[in-house]
Amino acid sequence: MGVTYKYFGAPDGATAARVPISMRPEELGGDELGHGMFTKIKPETMAAMVLTGIEGIPLNRVPPLELVVLHPDYAVVKLPMTVVDPLRGIGEESVGAAAFIWSTVPDRAGPQDAFNVYQLLHRWQDFSDRLHEAGHQAYCLVWP
Repeated sequence: MGVTYKYFGAPDGATAARVPISMRPEELGGDELGHGMFTKIKPETMAAMVLTGIEGIPLNRVPPLELVVLHPDYAVVKLPMTVVDPLRGIGEESVGAAAFIWSTVPDRAGPQDAFNVYQLLHRWQDFSDRLHEAGHQAYCLVWP
């Protein structure tokens, strides 16, 4: 069993820190990614792929995540807005190019299918739009 990542929106770190860990992941409220979807995609991977694949930033210049809460059972991290904002307003060509770049980068499971990555980036686009409209920032709940 691996680590699970739950992306959500909150207006500030204090609110994000109060995410109820006693609830099951699919019951968490807020601006979740993909209608309550939780994922196995690390927030640092998401940050790197958006910033390198869309913004063209070298991997060594990707900003670190901000730790909001470190608890023995879970952690909450904040993703920089530089990871969320580039997804708003980009066109199909940019999404497709980023998906192709990501699909060629091997991970522990091997290279990913470009179409699956393309669909994921579209879900991230929707997520970033909802965050912007709500005035929220992106956070990720991490637990084993």
